[in-house]
Amino acid sequence: MRLLFLSLFLLLFNLKAEKIVVLTFDDSVKSHYTFVAPLLKEYGFNATFFITEGFSFHKRKDLYMTWEEVKKLHDQGFEIGNHTKAHRNVKKMTKDQLRQSLEHIEKQCKKHGIPKPTSFCYPGYATDPKALSVLKDMGYNLARAGGNKASKVGKEDLLLLPQAFDAKPKSTLDQFKKALDQADAKHIPILTFHGVPDIEHPWVNTDPEKFKSYMKYLKDNNFKVIALRDYPLN
Repeated sequence: MRLLFLSLFLLLFNLKAEKIVVLTFDDSVKSHYTFVAPLLKEYGFNATFFITEGFSFHKRKDLYMTWEEVKKLHDQGFEIGNHTKAHRNVKKMTKDQLRQSLEHIEKQCKKHGIPKPTSFCYPGYATDPKALSVLKDMGYNLARAGGNKASKVGKEDLLLLPQAFDAKPKSTLDQFKKALDQADAKHIPILTFHGVPDIEHPWVNTDPEKFKSYMKYLKDNNFKVIALRDYPLN
C-alpha cells in the first residue's frame, strides 16, 4: 500500500511538472537580448523570438537588436522565428510579396549563421488563406496568430495557433495566471510579449518588474516553458 501511494504521488507530481507553455517575443526589440534572454536562461526557460526588420529596426539600434545579437540568441538555444521583413499585414500582400518578405528574413538568418526559420508569427495577428498556402509551400511548420485561449493539442491548424495571453501595460498577474490555468494534458497556452520594455510601441509595453513576476510564477509553479518549434506536431 505504501509503495502504491508513493507511485501515485510521483505520477501526480510528474503530471503537475509537465504543464507546458510556449513563450514568444515579437518585433526584434533590444530588450529581448539585454533583459529577457538573461532572465530566461536563469530560469532554464526556452522561447521563440520573432524577427522583423520593420519599424525603426535600421535607424534605432538603441531600440532594436542587431543581427549579431539575434545570432547570439540562437547560440544560447532560443528559436529564431520569421515575422516578415517589414511587419506588413498579410491581408494587404500578394503571395509573391509575402514570399519575398519571408525570404528576406531567411536570407538574413543564413547570412548570420542562423537556421532557416520554421515558425512564423502574423504581423498584427491578421491571417489570410493565401498566407497559409505560402507558409506551407515554404516549409513552415507552425505559426502563431492572435486570440485569447490555450491551443488544443491535436485539434488546431498548426499554422493558425491561438495565443492565450497578449501582454499589455495594464495586464495583471491574475490575468497571466488565468491564461496559465488552461494548461493541462490537452491544452498548451501560448504567451505573447513584445518589448520588456517596448519604447517605440508603449501600447504593447511590459514593465520589466512585472515581467519578472510572470517568469517567477512560471518557475514556482513548475511549468515547462518551451519554444514554439517544440510544440507537438501531431
